[in-house]
Amino acid sequence: MEKIGKRFERKVAIVTASTQGIGFGIAERLGLEGASVVISSRRQKNVDAAVEKLKARGIEAFGLVCHVSNTQQRKNLIEQTLQKYGKIDVIVSNAAANPSVDTILETKEPVLDKLWEINVKSSILVLQEAGPHLKKGSSVVLISSIAAYQPPAALAMYGVTKTALLGLTKALAAEMAPNTRVNCVAPGFVPTHFASFLTTDESTKKGLEEKTLLNRLGTTEDMAAAVAYLASDDASYVTGETLVVAGGMPSRL
Repeated sequence: MEKIGKRFERKVAIVTASTQGIGFGIAERLGLEGASVVISSRRQKNVDAAVEKLKARGIEAFGLVCHVSNTQQRKNLIEQTLQKYGKIDVIVSNAAANPSVDTILETKEPVLDKLWEINVKSSILVLQEAGPHLKKGSSVVLISSIAAYQPPAALAMYGVTKTALLGLTKALAAEMAPNTRVNCVAPGFVPTHFASFLTTDESTKKGLEEKTLLNRLGTTEDMAAAVAYLASDDASYVTGETLVVAGGMPSRL
């Protein structure tokens, strides 16, 4: 991690749902590469703790409470970022929910609504707020999942919402071109709090590892490195693409 470059000096990056797990890893990586990072999540104490951790690593960090399905908090996220830094160069949309392990046909309507609202609609609404402020050379990265390609039974409807992000990436890339690039990262299974029900049981974890070609689960650093590439000028001729970071797990629709 310490040998990384400085591709984001003088850049401002917003990462949603970024006080732990993959989101925090992304914010940390962009910050270590020189970005001023704006992190957010639903709870103030999580935001404060994450800002403290980033600042301890020499990162310029600013934290805000933002539940992505809350209109006022979304507006505030963009407005406060502009007030503090004067611009936005990178947006990483990482917020996601998986409130149910029911099969699709047994999933209750309020749960379907929540999955759609947080996993898909919130990305659109954040970009509706931020879009007018994104200038030439800006970049958006959506976070999908390997579950988008073959939604597993316990994550079926979650997987379907993540499939929607693959299409959203294509559509937004066309709509926001040529000034803003839009790409997507589809992480494999990473042992974070969000995925704990899959990765803490030893036999389930082993089963997931065996599905990869590299015989291991992913790390938050693996995902952060992929996002940093797509958000950086190294990927200046890449837009509308999804980078699958899943150790070789099958990824074909």
